[in-house]
Amino acid sequence: MKTIGLIGGMSWESSLLYYQIINQRVKEKLGGYHSAKCLMYSVDFHEIKTLQDQGKWEEATRIMIDSAQRLQAGGSDFIVICTNTMHKMAKEVAESVTIPLVHIADATAAEIVKCGIRKVALLGTAFTMEQDFYKGRLTDKFGLEVLVPGDAARKIIHDIIYQELCLGIVKESSKASYIAIIQDLVQEGAEAVILGCTEIGLLLSAKDCSIPVFDTTRIHAEYAVDFALRDE
Repeated sequence: MKTIGLIGGMSWESSLLYYQIINQRVKEKLGGYHSAKCLMYSVDFHEIKTLQDQGKWEEATRIMIDSAQRLQAGGSDFIVICTNTMHKMAKEVAESVTIPLVHIADATAAEIVKCGIRKVALLGTAFTMEQDFYKGRLTDKFGLEVLVPGDAARKIIHDIIYQELCLGIVKESSKASYIAIIQDLVQEGAEAVILGCTEIGLLLSAKDCSIPVFDTTRIHAEYAVDFALRDE
C-alpha cells in the first residue's frame, strides 16, 4: 500500500471527510483491521482564505508547495489536495515534487465519462466556477460541456460555502437554494451536477437531486485509495 499525502485544512470540515472516506475504502477493499497509510499536512485555512480574498495567489501557491514538499519529505508516495479551489495551482505543486499529484478534476471527470454523460453543471466557489483552471480541464482533457449558474446564483453558492459550510453550519434553507439552482441548470440541459467544492457534500446528496450527482470529495478520496492499492 502506498502512503497517501494529503494537503488538508481547507476546510478541516471536508478534510475530516477525506480521512473517513479513505479509511472506509481501504476497509472495503482489504477487510479486517486494515486502514490507510497516510500523512496529512493541514494548513491554517484563515491564512489561505485571506490570500484568496486578496487575490494573492502567488503567496497561496508558496504555501501549497511547502505543504507538498513536507509530505514528500515525510514519506508520502503521492499528493492529494483536499480542495477543488486550490487545484488552481496544481501544476506548480506537481512540479515542486518528484511524486505524483492525483488531480481532483481528473478523478471526477473519469467517473462522468464512464457514465456516458457529456453536459454537466458545476457548483463550487466563485473561483472554481468562474476561472478556467477547473472548467477548462474538464473541457479540454475530457470533452465535457460545463454549465455554471448565473451571477446571482454563483454568489449564493459561494457565500454559503464560506459563511456556512466551511464553519460546519448546515441549513435546510441553503439546501433548498442549491436545489433550486440545480433545477435551473437542468432546464438548461445539465445531465448531471458536479459538487465542485469539497464542503458541498455536507449539504447535498444524490437523493436531493433529480439528476446524477458527482461528489468530488468522495470520488477523489476513493480514487486516492485505488491509486494507493493499484500495484498491490
